[in-house]
Amino acid sequence: MIAPAVRRLVFLAVLTAAAGWFVVLRPQIVGGPAAYVLVSGKSMEPSLAPGSLVIALRQDEYRVGDVVAYRVPSGNPASGLLVIHRIVGGSAQDGYVMQGDNAAGSDIWRPMQADIVGRSRVVVTGAMPVLLFLRSPIVAASAAAALAVYLILGLWGPERRRVTLVPPRVAAGGREDTISFEGILRR
Repeated sequence: MIAPAVRRLVFLAVLTAAAGWFVVLRPQIVGGPAAYVLVSGKSMEPSLAPGSLVIALRQDEYRVGDVVAYRVPSGNPASGLLVIHRIVGGSAQDGYVMQGDNAAGSDIWRPMQADIVGRSRVVVTGAMPVLLFLRSPIVAASAAAALAVYLILGLWGPERRRVTLVPPRVAAGGREDTISFEGILRR
């Protein structure tokens, strides 16, 4: 059995990690600063390989040389599409000039500050196969089944019996060294 102090320490570690994730890496869709982007093309090779997961964090300003994820500005072809490229020129007021590291020319779009989702901070190479596997129906069904079994066994598992020790009585013969053990355990 695990000692209560170890349990508390593990609980605090998990709570601290969850709080850190919530503050720093919570997705933008739930009000956080992070965007999770899967690289699907070869335009950013060799910096970003296809299948990489990029965690981009929102910033107050961006500079030439930053690799950023941005949404194609509204009113343009492919409006709303998420693209991850490097800033090669422009400004927040006039729109940034974007280009992939493996592309011959710059992008046709000029995203403004509000269109930029975030600057690349963490890159996990080769994450796409793992993420596609985790999103597969068999994994979701297995996780749901495991949770259901855990809950069912936890709710209807073996009853824990509480045993109360009762001090022994002096035997009917009157001698203190003769002890009757009847009724020592009570439920």
